[in-house]
Amino acid sequence: MSTTVCLAAARTVAYPQGSGHLWVYLQWALGLRALGCDVFWLEGIDPRDPEQQSLERVAALKVRLEPYGFAESLALFSLTGAPLPPIVAGSALDLDAAAEADLLLNLWHSLPPSVVSRFRRTAFVDTDPGLLQIWMTRGDIRVAPHHIFFTIGETVGTPDALFPDCGLRWHYTRPPVFLAQWPPIPGRSSAPYTTVTHWWGSAFEFEGRIINEEKHVAFLEYQDLPSKTTVHLELAICLAEHYEEWRSRMEPFGWKIREAWDVSATPQSYRAYIQQSRGEFSCAKPSCVTLANAWISDRTLCYLASGKPAVVQHTGKSRFLPDAEGLFRFRDMDEAVRALAAAESDYARHSRLARALAEEFDARDVVARVLEQALATRRADRERPEAAVTRS
Repeated sequence: MSTTVCLAAARTVAYPQGSGHLWVYLQWALGLRALGCDVFWLEGIDPRDPEQQSLERVAALKVRLEPYGFAESLALFSLTGAPLPPIVAGSALDLDAAAEADLLLNLWHSLPPSVVSRFRRTAFVDTDPGLLQIWMTRGDIRVAPHHIFFTIGETVGTPDALFPDCGLRWHYTRPPVFLAQWPPIPGRSSAPYTTVTHWWGSAFEFEGRIINEEKHVAFLEYQDLPSKTTVHLELAICLAEHYEEWRSRMEPFGWKIREAWDVSATPQSYRAYIQQSRGEFSCAKPSCVTLANAWISDRTLCYLASGKPAVVQHTGKSRFLPDAEGLFRFRDMDEAVRALAAAESDYARHSRLARALAEEFDARDVVARVLEQALATRRADRERPEAAVTRS
């Protein structure tokens, strides 16, 4: 008998333009299915939203999930606990069906406790390492009790962490990439190094340090980079009404600026944009550098799997991530310039190394290890979920 897993995504239904966001959860879902699991895809709907808007959002998500075989696995729940409009509820499966799963694999830190508690076995996956633990400590977010907690941050819950563990035992997992959907594609010499990114966030003080989530702050430190390298550099950024403002600000320095939603309208277009690139160049949120969480982006894994060398900002000492072998991690402008030159000087080799590194994040292996830990004991029905303990 196959294992049934309910995958809780962080409201992809409300973000139809962001297929990069959708791919975070697709990697997990495809890995689960490759292991023989039956998969529910769980999404929250606000019953206060206009009925037609909710119907259109559900329909749009189904269209995006259809090519990957998950459209009919979509299950909906109410974000407020109030009943969903009958026509919206009838457009997909419901929470009662999803809650029959052997495991809830929750990738959304704000999934309501009333939903989490419906499942007999629950596992949470932290995809914002460092930031999440600080948000929890400050009381900004209260993660529901789960049986087991995973994180993609290598330092979370270790003596090397520069932030609290919130009284929880955190199990490290590599983020997954489903390799069969991301085959190596030869990089054209004329293609740019690109990335797809959000720039916005907030800055706040925590224990005497400024924690800054605004990625544009990091990129502005490297705005002169195009004048110091021979490679072409292109940024696809979610800018909306700020597009012309930032294009006029960055393009005089040699950057090409594109609206991210133009290249990520569908999962297929997002993949094509990455695979048509020469490689990736990207800065990290300043918070990742400050907190030294050894984070790597799921997006970067897509570049690596596609055989594209990635030149990305250093986020702390890692047990797994190289600094100059297919993946280059820079700390300052000089290192960024040297990394791009090194990637180009032996491009074929670094393309092979990029793919080989991505294979260490194979979704089938990553998800199998998570399932093994999450379902390690069939005492689950007698175990109490572990609750987060926030500390000031």
